[in-house]
Amino acid sequence: MSEVRIDKWLWATRVFKTRTIATDACKLGRVTIDGMNVKPSRVVKVGEKISVKKPPITFTFEVLALLNNRVGAKLVPNYLKNITTPDQYELLEMARISGFVKRQKGLGRPTKKDGREMKEFTEEAYFGFDDWDDENPLWTEEDEANLNNQK
Repeated sequence: MSEVRIDKWLWATRVFKTRTIATDACKLGRVTIDGMNVKPSRVVKVGEKISVKKPPITFTFEVLALLNNRVGAKLVPNYLKNITTPDQYELLEMARISGFVKRQKGLGRPTKKDGREMKEFTEEAYFGFDDWDDENPLWTEEDEANLNNQK
């Protein structure tokens, strides 16, 4: 096999559930090869590094082999190598723990538990406002004057 489209390869290696979703991700700029956004029709080559943004993290894969048809999950490691950095997985774990940060549309009002978690997350102590330094404030009157002069 000499050439395969990026959207087809991403679908075949099970990075995306459908080829349509893979195509849309390319069109929206969520797929890059060596730092460059790619179109769905871009041809993949062995050895290239592909980055896929699936919020909240960016997965990085190295192409080991090309394939046209979707393969079983056990065969995927023969075609791609996951080189995603550990800090990206930490972001995923943080999102999983917080849970309520990105609430899906249509789930209705937050429950009492969700409300308590949101309140706990946004408490002043969490952001460090309780240790405010009056001697060296972040925003000074001079900054305020400069902002008013720019208007």
